Amino acid sequence: MTREQLDAILRHAVILGTLAVLLFPAARGSSQWLGWLPLWLVGMPLAAWWSLRGFPLPDVALRLPRRRRAQAHRRRMHRAMSPLRAARRA
Repeated sequence: MTREQLDAILRHAVILGTLAVLLFPAARGSSQWLGWLPLWLVGMPLAAWWSLRGFPLPDVALRLPRRRRAQAHRRRMHRAMSPLRAARRA
C-alpha cells in the first residue's frame, strides 16, 4: 500500500467518522467495549492522518508573538557571605 493510498483511506475515514458523529446521535455516545465513540470515529483517524503527513503545524501557530516580558533572574550570593547570613537577608 502506497503512502498516497493510505492518505486517501485516512482522509475518507475522517470524513465518514465526522459525518457519522454529526448525523447519528448513537455515534456520539459510548460503547461498553470501545469507550467514547467520537474518539474512535474521528479522533484516532485524524491523529493517524496527521502523523502520516509528518505532524505539520498550522501557519497560525508559527506566527504567534513571543512573550515580551523579561525573564526572571536569580539573585547571586556573594562569595564572602555565608549561607546563614544569606538566608536571613532574603
